[in-house]
Amino acid sequence: MTGEQYVESMRKLNLQVYMFGEKIENPVDDPILRPSLNSVKATYDMAQKPEYEDLMTATSHMTGEKINRFTHIHQGTDDLVKKVKMQRLMGQKTAACFQRCVGMDAFNATYSTSFEIDKKYGTNYHKNFVEFMKYCQTNDLTVDGAMTDPKGDRSLAPHAQADPDLFLRVVERREDGVVVRGAKAHQTGIINSHEVLVMPTIAMGPDDKDYAVAFSVPTDSEGILMIIGRQSCDTRKLEGSQIDVGNSEFGGMEALVVFDDVFVPNDRIFLNGEHEFAGMLVERFAGYHRQSYGGCKVGVGDVLIGAAAVAADYNGVPKASHIKDKLIEMTHLNETLYCCGIACSAEGTQTESGNYMIDLLLANVCKQNVTRFPYEIARLAEDIAGGLVVTAPSEKDLKDPLVGPYVDKYFRGVNVVSTENRFRILRLIENLTLGSAAVGYRTESMHGAGSPQAQRIMISRQGNLAMKKELAKAIAKIEE
Repeated sequence: MTGEQYVESMRKLNLQVYMFGEKIENPVDDPILRPSLNSVKATYDMAQKPEYEDLMTATSHMTGEKINRFTHIHQGTDDLVKKVKMQRLMGQKTAACFQRCVGMDAFNATYSTSFEIDKKYGTNYHKNFVEFMKYCQTNDLTVDGAMTDPKGDRSLAPHAQADPDLFLRVVERREDGVVVRGAKAHQTGIINSHEVLVMPTIAMGPDDKDYAVAFSVPTDSEGILMIIGRQSCDTRKLEGSQIDVGNSEFGGMEALVVFDDVFVPNDRIFLNGEHEFAGMLVERFAGYHRQSYGGCKVGVGDVLIGAAAVAADYNGVPKASHIKDKLIEMTHLNETLYCCGIACSAEGTQTESGNYMIDLLLANVCKQNVTRFPYEIARLAEDIAGGLVVTAPSEKDLKDPLVGPYVDKYFRGVNVVSTENRFRILRLIENLTLGSAAVGYRTESMHGAGSPQAQRIMISRQGNLAMKKELAKAIAKIEE
């Protein structure tokens, strides 16, 4: 699809979206929500550009047709590397979350996991999923990957919660499908998606088999309700100021998605009670998504580093040694994240199903670094920008007949740069480090794809400490 075709396809959906206590009848054109739609639209627009064809498109191994890479099943390490490069490119072009990564990562995790469930139990989950993937590829759909449950009391298993709906579960099994109830939290891009691909959120035991479910349904299915999460500075988008929002075209959004007795037909079920495979699906999805952060966050980081350098120019200090050193440090941290994303991709291996999986250890190292480095990059950007990044008057003040001349006079930096342009770059830095885009850059770097402890657990599992002990004993000539 082209970007415009994507937008029109979203208009046809009857989504149940709520924000600020009201139902949003037209999410596509809502001024608060539209920037997030524009970010997804960019993934379609970029795929139409010949200069980005190699990164943005691929050839489907199922249909042989040219497809958007966001709907691709990775066929080799080259695909894994191109995925990261594509994500960096999209981050550079939008300076926001472009929202299709979760679906892409869910595709690949479910593809291989469903294959292995079928191998053990003789089920039809993989066949179901292949047909779903063909549908998504042929129609170039945006699919929201939904994993995170509200979880309630974190010390209790799903079946032991005071409220059984705090993890999404099957409440009725019918001859033609199942009925599910529960919710998925923090769902980035759900209101801009055609379909939702639901997965369990943790490894599960026999008592949790009703919670071990994976499936897909259209986002406007009966019983699905979306409640938009608040972001810093979100209502600035209602003021009509291009300057004050920092990034006037692109953005992200998150929502709580309620599944109020939603029916799922049999041919859309990819896991249904085989509890021992829930952990495999979670682990594989998490690995792919932790790889993703070595691309998308790096692209947004490129924009933030550039904005900090422009702010230094406008402040008249580009040659100051400490400014140069801070920009070098920001670049070093950003490129280190990219190295991790590329490394875990290049070291990928083939699964039993035929698609390629990243190196799990390196993917978790990548995301562990992402929980730290963007915070330092943001801190240094704020340091370089100066206090005006959070105290600048509004665009209305700048353009007011009475006070505007004072604002223009006293907030000018180097004389050849207009105060308006200085405000524009400062507001972009504010947007990326403190405002609505910080959700998809700074805070998401901490909690997206799992909080820091989740990666440390995986690093412990994958680190092969026993092998390292043997290496040391061999060098030390120890015999036991």
